[in-house]
Amino acid sequence: MEIGVKKTVFTPKAIIHQKFGNKACYKVEEVKEESAQNGCPGLAIPQKGPSLFRCRLELPEFTVVSDKCKKKKDAEQSAADLALKMILILFDYVRRLSCSLDNTVAYREAILGNNPTDENPSEKDPCDALIARIKYLFTDEFLSSFHPMSGHLRAALQRKGGLYGLIPASVIAACDAKTSNLCKLLNPEVESKPFLALSLIMRAIPRLSGFVVTSKGQLSIQKQNPYPTEIIESSDIQQCSTDSILVKAIQIPASLEETIQPVTLDISSSGYYLDVIAQKLGVTDASKVLLSRYDMRTIGKASSETRVYFAASESLVMELLSDHANVKDFHVKGLLNARASYFCGQEIYGDAIMASVGYTWRSKELFHEDVSLQSYYRMLISKIPSGNYKLSREAILAAELPSVFTTKANWRGSFPREILCTFCRQHQLSEPIFSTRSIPLKASCKLPRSQKKLKVTEAAELATEYTNGGSLNAGDGESVGLESSFRCEVKVFSKGQDLIIECSPKEIYKKQSDAIQSASLQVLTWLNAYFKDLGMPLEKLNCSADAFDISLTSENFLKEFALCQSLHKVKQCGDQGSKLLESKSTNMEYTLSGQDVCLPNIEGSFSGVCPSSGSLLCISYSVSLVTEGGHTKELIESKDEFEFEIGNGTVVTTLEGVVTQMSVGQCAHFNMNLPPHEFILAAVDDPARIVSFLEYHVTLLRVTEPSEERMEQALFSPPLSKQRVEYAVQHIKKSSATTLVDFGCGSGSLLDSLLDYPTSLEKIVGADLSQKSLSRAAKILHTKLSAKSDAGIKSAILYHGSITEFDPRLCGFDIGTCLEVIEHMEEEQACLFGDIALSYFRPKVLIVSTPNYEYNVILQRSSPTTQEEDPDEKSPLQSCKFRNHDHKFEWTREQFNHWASNLAERHHYSVEFSGVGGSGDVEPGFASQIAVFKQESQLDDDDLPTQENSSQHCKVIWEWNCDDRSVPSSN
Repeated sequence: MEIGVKKTVFTPKAIIHQKFGNKACYKVEEVKEESAQNGCPGLAIPQKGPSLFRCRLELPEFTVVSDKCKKKKDAEQSAADLALKMILILFDYVRRLSCSLDNTVAYREAILGNNPTDENPSEKDPCDALIARIKYLFTDEFLSSFHPMSGHLRAALQRKGGLYGLIPASVIAACDAKTSNLCKLLNPEVESKPFLALSLIMRAIPRLSGFVVTSKGQLSIQKQNPYPTEIIESSDIQQCSTDSILVKAIQIPASLEETIQPVTLDISSSGYYLDVIAQKLGVTDASKVLLSRYDMRTIGKASSETRVYFAASESLVMELLSDHANVKDFHVKGLLNARASYFCGQEIYGDAIMASVGYTWRSKELFHEDVSLQSYYRMLISKIPSGNYKLSREAILAAELPSVFTTKANWRGSFPREILCTFCRQHQLSEPIFSTRSIPLKASCKLPRSQKKLKVTEAAELATEYTNGGSLNAGDGESVGLESSFRCEVKVFSKGQDLIIECSPKEIYKKQSDAIQSASLQVLTWLNAYFKDLGMPLEKLNCSADAFDISLTSENFLKEFALCQSLHKVKQCGDQGSKLLESKSTNMEYTLSGQDVCLPNIEGSFSGVCPSSGSLLCISYSVSLVTEGGHTKELIESKDEFEFEIGNGTVVTTLEGVVTQMSVGQCAHFNMNLPPHEFILAAVDDPARIVSFLEYHVTLLRVTEPSEERMEQALFSPPLSKQRVEYAVQHIKKSSATTLVDFGCGSGSLLDSLLDYPTSLEKIVGADLSQKSLSRAAKILHTKLSAKSDAGIKSAILYHGSITEFDPRLCGFDIGTCLEVIEHMEEEQACLFGDIALSYFRPKVLIVSTPNYEYNVILQRSSPTTQEEDPDEKSPLQSCKFRNHDHKFEWTREQFNHWASNLAERHHYSVEFSGVGGSGDVEPGFASQIAVFKQESQLDDDDLPTQENSSQHCKVIWEWNCDDRSVPSSN
């Protein structure tokens, strides 16, 4: 297998920018496209097609227009690509005019921005390419560039005496990516032992005789002939400055028995910073200083020069200068620095210094920033998934990695996929591979319990659609098939492409992005469990992986994480501060088995607005360190506004337990045991003090109520929406109904779900006031009916109109349904619907469901009150809201029974009461109460009430027939 050198690939837009800069003008316009049917023949509602974009790119010499693209950025890239093709056509035209080769090449390089002196290593033998690359690094042209290596070259020209102009070979290996890649081609062992690159670099120097030289017995290189004076002057090299820079760094001893200590680097602006680090490491000059191969990018920063520096022993220098340094059994003698090695992903020997100093692409000036003990521990906890999430939220002592992925709208902080990718980079693993599979409708008959947190945009209508193959907008540009759900598998490999982790969740999701995020979170959750118990036996490790649907290659996994055990002594990082301390300011009451739950000091009047499962909360909080004896306290973390979703482990357990006891506007304060020392040290500036506990002050600012569907799904599996469908199916089977009308069908969730069950139905009809919902229903039903050749349904119709107005086409059905609809009307309209349905539409069976208001006490964790009470007389604990902001009313069992019984008596129907969710024999009854009306006797036509105006007020929106598959409406 051939290994190629990685090349920087520029996008068309980047190449255009290199040449034309601000002279390139991109103008993007949205292109409207109409889609009359949008994949649904017979739909009478004009459909808006997908938004497309076209880009016009204006350059000084010509203008191009892109093709239509789904995204603006794609349109811009398309235009840039067309412009490049135009440029190449011009180039070819120049060539055909017999221009000289030199001029033609120069023209192409001027257009595309290629550097003729920068050798392309992929076109040469790796050994020759390495020699050419080293030679180029010491050219006059390179010295004045913005490359990080050129900064070292300029600094080396400020060194004194025999060190003048000498560049450590380790700098070339660490700071020039092309040199590093070529060394890996010549010796793949360089990937795991980066210091072997130094040997390859030093052995290439003799072939550059007359251009560069080495210093005997040192790992340093120097340009043989001095740079011209004008080149040095143009490079802004300061020779006489006496200014100095003080940079804080961290000294990491090789022995784990010794503590990490802060050090200060006093760097002269006219000197070389590596000489200062060499002195701190106890060696004579920078040639013996080795650099970690990667800078350790800190959380929240796009770039940095944070590296680990360590000294090469005399024996190591001699080994690297010998001809045997590339053998596979090469070993370095010395004490392995486990802490430093863990940070940079390579073997570090002896004492080391972690510093953020060096040269970057952005400036010719020396970049530097302080690395404190706090910085060190923040980087340490960032290598744990939960720590990474805490840092992304800037809430080390409050946040916790959530247990489930809810929605992008409610998620705060870095997303699971992003955290997993960062985790792999920090542990020197390959990028994780995400493989999503589209699951056919029949295979995806049931969504997982973990989906209970996923947002449903239309609370009462879309839950079943979420369960079955309805069409949903993924919300992030992805298009989801009408009959597909998604499952995602995640694989994590080592840098050597050895499989480490393979996660194959059984859960399926409606959105592809949800499947990816949830699978990522599953891997992260298991990794968190591993970091809590690093010493777990192999059998327990594999069992824990199985519980998360993870297949573990134990040998590879333990090899990659061998250094973790000596660094992360975290036993409860996922449950930090789970115990509260008794103090004068805290009133304790312990309840609930297995957990320490307190009633802390809560101040302020009870507002009645309390959190419930799935609520989005906003709090302000502060955390203080209380020293031993409680004499002093110091604020270490605070946030004016901190949002999180209740019920999914987004904050530390005890904090959530306290907040759930509060109402909006109230404050609480309580004490907690100290979390693992890593988190404390990552939060404080000065750890040199003895602390006893943490003191929290919390204010609940606001509560955003969860949707009705999510509240219900938090308690019921399967969801209430699915239970209502199954209830209706049982009555359809029992009555052998062949025709069904769904009053208030919405997006067709019930009709769609009915098609997944074997029934006697031959004709289904839906009626609703929302054209948008009906349009969605039509697309779903058309796709499913067209695909089900064995379905018993012969016809389907959707009507647009009010169900409180008579239309003869809605009369005489075997069964009628009206599930979770009447509460969206005013009570007078609900009563009118009941009369119209039973006196004029007269289905043989009518099933009506509506929320049980009394059950809200469980859903919302509050006490119910009757709707007739005077609000001013309500006690603080008698506050219970409707489940949905669109509900005009919600009835108690008594109110619902009274309405249904009177309705049945007036219209010669019998009525039976039941429900789903909960139990009718246990207070407060069913969550969703149901009335089943049945005709007591068939009335003669003369006895049937008549409408004076029996015109067909409903409009046919969509009609389907099994004979011709699709019949356009003709009204």
